[in-house]
Amino acid sequence: MLLLRGVLVAVQALQLVGALDLPAGSCAFEENTCGFDSELASQPWMLNEEGHYIYVDTSFAKQGEKAVLVSSDLQAEEWSCLRLVYQITTSEGSPSNPSQLNLYVRFEDESFDRLLWSTKETSDSWLITSLDLQSSPKKFKILIEGVLGQGATTSIALFEIKMTADYCIECDFEENHLCGFVNRWNPNVNWFVGGGNIRNSHSILPHDHTFKSELGHYMYVDSVYVKHFQEVAQLISPMTTAPMSGCLSFYYQLQQGNDNAFSLYTRDVTGLYEEIWKMDSPGNTVWNLAEVEFSAPYPMEVIFEVAFNGPKGGYVALDDISFSPVHCQNQSELSFSTLEASCDFEEDFCNFYQDKEGPGWTRVQGKPNIYRAGDHTSGLGYYLLANTKLTSQPGYMGRLYGPSLPGNLPYCLRFYYAIYGFFKMNDTLTVYLFEENHVIQEKIWSVQESPRGIWLRAEITFQKPMSAKVVFLSLCKSFWDCGLVALDDITIELGSCSAAEKFPPPPGACTFEQDECAFTQERRNRSSWYRRRGETPTSYTGPKGDHTTGVGYYMYIEASHMVHGQRARLLSRPLRGVPGKHCLAFFYHMYGAGTGLLSVYLKKEGDHEETLLWRRRGEQSISWLRGLVEYSCERPHQIIFEAIRGVSIRSDIAIDDVKFQAGSCAEMEDVAPQSSGYSEDVNEIEY
Repeated sequence: MLLLRGVLVAVQALQLVGALDLPAGSCAFEENTCGFDSELASQPWMLNEEGHYIYVDTSFAKQGEKAVLVSSDLQAEEWSCLRLVYQITTSEGSPSNPSQLNLYVRFEDESFDRLLWSTKETSDSWLITSLDLQSSPKKFKILIEGVLGQGATTSIALFEIKMTADYCIECDFEENHLCGFVNRWNPNVNWFVGGGNIRNSHSILPHDHTFKSELGHYMYVDSVYVKHFQEVAQLISPMTTAPMSGCLSFYYQLQQGNDNAFSLYTRDVTGLYEEIWKMDSPGNTVWNLAEVEFSAPYPMEVIFEVAFNGPKGGYVALDDISFSPVHCQNQSELSFSTLEASCDFEEDFCNFYQDKEGPGWTRVQGKPNIYRAGDHTSGLGYYLLANTKLTSQPGYMGRLYGPSLPGNLPYCLRFYYAIYGFFKMNDTLTVYLFEENHVIQEKIWSVQESPRGIWLRAEITFQKPMSAKVVFLSLCKSFWDCGLVALDDITIELGSCSAAEKFPPPPGACTFEQDECAFTQERRNRSSWYRRRGETPTSYTGPKGDHTTGVGYYMYIEASHMVHGQRARLLSRPLRGVPGKHCLAFFYHMYGAGTGLLSVYLKKEGDHEETLLWRRRGEQSISWLRGLVEYSCERPHQIIFEAIRGVSIRSDIAIDDVKFQAGSCAEMEDVAPQSSGYSEDVNEIEY
């Protein structure tokens, strides 16, 4: 985030409206906290004696302690923007354990809080963050959590919270903090605030567009200070925090015939720029309306850029940026949905098809064994299999086509594959892009490793100017290169794969890729749960790889470190009690002749006894299997995964991809009914 000293406006001199004028979910902290209260179990936020802000610091709290501020019940049936003006300070230059400020949303029917934003950035001035809140009929609360870090005089302060029914990317520049837009500092050419009787420019500047008077404000760039041609001024919007798509519009004005270039770019979190609009003609010295198709499937900024190319640069003015979730005029809405290009093959081939009859890709369901794993979706469902070994025909190919994808859009393709065969099977599975208009195929990915017999995730970012189809090609070049090729869970999303991962992780979810998330061990010793990647040390037990990517991490018990009957317990973070059903979904792996017991317990706050929700006993499968546990609990509680070592060292037990979700398990996206073979299911119990 850019520091506010890079903004050419007096943000530190904010004169905010009184609390009575602020909408629900907002506060200027002038005389009180406007219905925001500190949680009793945490340190309190203190109101400054002279008003203007609240704070928590090391004068009354210690390093590592938390202060949690909770709003009253709120509702946002329209898209809303939450802006937070804050500051984190420390007496040390770069502490190894800095303070942290987190913002959560707590929906009334969810037992977990959704992390929207987090920062550890320290500053000697106030900073602004803008967070998009998607519309929802459910009531919710805003939680702001400050965690004090290292330093003798560390503090966290909040100057203003403001929630309005608009998009964070919108702005009329009438408020002093400019909706979180910032100027990228340049010694010679910058964006300034115009209007409001300001006369600090050599150019004759217009009235603003919002009020059409001298009292209104807008942003402008003036070439009077330019010393070198091609110098650029950039005005940068807040980063989007929720997927959005529609029409971005704004008004601009410039002096006719002058030597400047006015463009609009997007920039994602990886720093990738894309021009989405450029001024074609100078227009005239009135406010001109520009409408631009804008899509932000992942976090990105919008950048208004002015470059001066000659001595008569003049000025460019900008005002009234707005957004609509419908397409711009003269733009037809795309009928294509990325869901149409995705498939888990549980019911059928979805919108995928093959180019000819006979041997090719076959939709199969088979009981997993040491030679072949089950499907990736649930372990007991369907997937596609190309049995090239049976054809024994050099040059044999099997093509699987996806639906047409509109051109000039960035896509992220993800899928899972497994190969079984002899030696290195290069190009046994290959992915092409097929441009129908030009009958051209472009290779974008292929298998390069030896057969491992586990599900591996592949992800590819691509963009083509013309419409194209994704083609999965199974190939048999010679007898030794032939084998089994499996394919499952194909998904297409808009945007690059790397940028899509920059959104906060799904609430209540843990893949164990980075750490153990909010799970804790009842005790840490040789009989604990371990976080591991790859195969477990003991042969003929445990998984060969994790469920998330095939090369990532999972949690497991190492039976060789334990004795028969010894148990390891993994506890979830404390969960709130709320009415209604909840679904716990996870994947488990129980393979080995001596496998013991895996159980899921519910522990309610204040109770000594635990309630059994789910259990599996003995060897289940060589594959990862999906577990679904539906329960209700209106009291604070925890979920406990308990693994008990079996009769031999071949009894490793593993879990991965744990997810809590409000609602019944049947309501979970892409969840198909699971076979209950080998089960000791416990019926749903309400408490």
